Amino acid sequence: MAGFPIELRRAATVFLLSAAMLCLAACAPPRGSHIVVGAKNFTEQVVLGELLAQEIEAAGAGPVERRFYLAGSYLCQQALVSGRIDAYVEYSGTALSAILKQPLPPPGQRDTAAVHATIARLYEQRYGVRVGPGLGFEDTFAMVARGDDARRLGLRTISDVVRADAASPPPIARLGVGYEFAERPDGLPGLAAAYGLRFAGDPRTMELGLLYRSLAAKQVDIVAGNSTDGAIRALDFVALKDDRLYFPPYEAVPLVTDAALKRWPQVGVAVARLAGQITDDDMRAMNLAVDAQHRDVADVVREFRKRKGL
Repeated sequence: MAGFPIELRRAATVFLLSAAMLCLAACAPPRGSHIVVGAKNFTEQVVLGELLAQEIEAAGAGPVERRFYLAGSYLCQQALVSGRIDAYVEYSGTALSAILKQPLPPPGQRDTAAVHATIARLYEQRYGVRVGPGLGFEDTFAMVARGDDARRLGLRTISDVVRADAASPPPIARLGVGYEFAERPDGLPGLAAAYGLRFAGDPRTMELGLLYRSLAAKQVDIVAGNSTDGAIRALDFVALKDDRLYFPPYEAVPLVTDAALKRWPQVGVAVARLAGQITDDDMRAMNLAVDAQHRDVADVVREFRKRKGL
């Protein structure tokens, strides 16, 4: 881990020591013959699930079952605590607000380390789940507009949308969002209140994979996407800056059950190896390779691991 920031090296070391201590504890009753890694139902999550699975296999824990395309954070959480999966990658802000039901940091106060410490403590206390060190990037929510609209209307920030929509009729009137974002405490209701956003009618809710298709087809004018989506660059879209810093940190972090760490300590080794390995650009490139170039996820991940010396 030479070359990583000191905080990241410490987090990885703590995670490894925790895994080793759990390994020395009394063994839990057998749950199954192999590790199960989960992922949500969009490209980046499948890439991260495959990355975690490949690294666990490389660490010598045996074959990993992939249980991908689970429909959102709540289903992944239920699968984790019920033992149907052993690990998956979550985002710290999602964990804080949507899963652990903690208050969001005030706008403008984004303390990534404090959020990580809070979710690590609560996951262990409530669910017997370890939060690993961050993978190195954040995937925050992003309001995304078509590039030609952004250039024509001078849209660079979310506040610019409010300014543009003062015209009549408002040029950015139709909003598309994923099902979770429409209801989450860190989602649309709070964002609309923070910025004074107004749209024509109710937002169109849809599967995450359909958001950019709807934007490209001009069925909506703006969508709530994710900052590392490969489609943003590929389709000439623009992610607008969260200039009021409404969104909390969304650091990508592996979640692993204590039971899995007791039975397969190699999982802790794999998670520590992945600490700090992925930059924002790395993640965008892998997403783009899968979404736009239609490459196989496993091949994309293998190439990434080879470049990183994993």
